[in-house]
Amino acid sequence: MASINFEQLKERSLKIRAKYRELELTHHGSEWTVEEDALAFLTDAGLVGRHVMSQQGRWPKGNTEEELKHKLGESIWWLTVLAERMNINIEEATEEFLTKTEELFE
Repeated sequence: MASINFEQLKERSLKIRAKYRELELTHHGSEWTVEEDALAFLTDAGLVGRHVMSQQGRWPKGNTEEELKHKLGESIWWLTVLAERMNINIEEATEEFLTKTEELFE
């Protein structure tokens, strides 16, 4: 599987989000707000936790590996979308976080 860079991640994520916006307009008559996107991300982040518990044998559930991989990818997608909606450069934010954190351990 080929790796993707931040630009590709952002471009593909925003195309998918645009498709979801079309569905929101069709079904609800309006697009989700940034806050609703954030709540959707938090729901998926919670599911990551539940799937991790299942993977580690602490919660009985089937199909854990596939669902965990899906929710991990979906969480990265949500963070990319949220950053874009709030005019935050996800690549810069990640780089700044990594640099600051690495410096703490030097």
